[in-house]
Amino acid sequence: MSALPKSNIENNWTLAEYHLLAQSPDTKYEFAGGMILSMTGASLRHNRITRNVTVKLSNLLKGHPCEALPSDMRVRTPSGLYAYPDVTVVCGDVQIEVDHGLDTLLNPTVIVEVLSPSTADYDSRVKLDHYQTLASLHEYVLIDQAQPHIKTYSRHGEGQWLYTMVNGLDASIALPSIEVTLALADIYAQV
Repeated sequence: MSALPKSNIENNWTLAEYHLLAQSPDTKYEFAGGMILSMTGASLRHNRITRNVTVKLSNLLKGHPCEALPSDMRVRTPSGLYAYPDVTVVCGDVQIEVDHGLDTLLNPTVIVEVLSPSTADYDSRVKLDHYQTLASLHEYVLIDQAQPHIKTYSRHGEGQWLYTMVNGLDASIALPSIEVTLALADIYAQV
């Protein structure tokens, strides 16, 4: 991930400028507070973790009113973030906005981000603040790709979020909103 320099002084892109750039078929771009970020390729570890979570959630959600979507599903928050989470789970009626030719999900239930050295701060701070403005979001999961370490933020009432952290391959994380528990051994398989 890298921020695109608009000038030497500022990085205040407009939403209209983002929409023009976001139509590029070659690169995914995120937009947050006037900053446009290009989402570049990920490491093998990152890809394996993302694949493991997507496949495990897809299998566990068969016959359930929820579905796991891979990283090409763009999400928009009421606060104005446009992002491509590594894994998104949506339940019930899917709310899509077709925005400048791109499908944009408006009602994710669970969002998973796999942390990279270049994205850890952005995912843990900027995206967390924006994702918490989604009324539909119940869990936000941050997975460390370097070690078996996962942080989860779970909604507990209006404006209240519970933070939990687990470590080690013998641990697991619960996602009560979708009635799923994921073992870290499955998340980190082949990593």
